[in-house]
Amino acid sequence: MSRRPLRLIAVPASLAVALLAACSQPSVPAAQATRPTVSDDQMLATIRAAGDKEKSAIDVNPLRDPGVAALQDAADGDLRTGKYDAAATKLDQALKISPDSPDLLQDRAELAIHQKDYPRAEQLAHRSWELGPKLGPLCARNWQTIVELRQRAGDEAGAATATKSLTSCHVEGLQRY
Repeated sequence: MSRRPLRLIAVPASLAVALLAACSQPSVPAAQATRPTVSDDQMLATIRAAGDKEKSAIDVNPLRDPGVAALQDAADGDLRTGKYDAAATKLDQALKISPDSPDLLQDRAELAIHQKDYPRAEQLAHRSWELGPKLGPLCARNWQTIVELRQRAGDEAGAATATKSLTSCHVEGLQRY
């Protein structure tokens, strides 16, 4: 007979302990908080890698204006030393000379990422793609920029759409025997 009263006491006590333990569990973090944050340097490395991957198939390089080339080279030097604002000024000057240059627009988009101006970076990448060859390394950099920025914004649907567009940049090389 002593088992029955012990069992009756043990069940409610166990239930009470389980309920109290459930109340003390931390709340589930928001989806945004659980998503790993990618650094700007990692994002830019991924963008450049996408362009490097496509270099073997097709690469369109228009002739460069000497003034624009000098500004681009100076901006590259500033970029290597971490002088992002100085590099941006030089690229903006180059864009005044050649406003529809897809490679300049993409370089400026990548620099906007360094400056944490993500909306402008995405806008510049879109403009570069609109004016660019739509194939090869520049196309891949354009779409990878958009993929990275859409992921950063938490827009997984936009990132998936951009990833599909990224695959259209690839052109198979000719089979040579």
